[in-house]
Amino acid sequence: MASTRAAGLVLGLGIGGFIDGILLHQLMGWHHMLSGWYPHDDRLNMIGDGLFHAGCLVLVIVGVALLSRSGPHPGRELLGYGVAGWGVFDVVEGLVDHELLGVHHVRPGPHQVAYDVGFLLLGATLVAIGLWVANSARRGRRSGRAAGDVHRA
Repeated sequence: MASTRAAGLVLGLGIGGFIDGILLHQLMGWHHMLSGWYPHDDRLNMIGDGLFHAGCLVLVIVGVALLSRSGPHPGRELLGYGVAGWGVFDVVEGLVDHELLGVHHVRPGPHQVAYDVGFLLLGATLVAIGLWVANSARRGRRSGRAAGDVHRA
């Protein structure tokens, strides 16, 4: 039986990757998946971005499959774990791709370290907020009512 935690985290990883790829790669054009290794090869960078998005899609499909295996899933708890999964994506991607491998930086140039650190801090903040939301929802359920429920008189 799949848990809300597992489904939310996997969905958050995939959605976080999509947000990164769509926002930073495509809309803002700050970097591409392989732009640190192949800065002037648009074809390889396009393939790298495509493979990255394919991986994100696989994560989202797996997350949806996990959701469909059990339920119902409490909305706030699922949302919290999804946000935490997005943050985990940012932290892992930031440490591995930006710092360890140098595949790319968030925004290459004179302030690239600040952008990379900001990305890591955003990820850590998302993990903290997501876990807080999920845990407060779980505590609310255990105490007899879901956090945020409205009771009618």
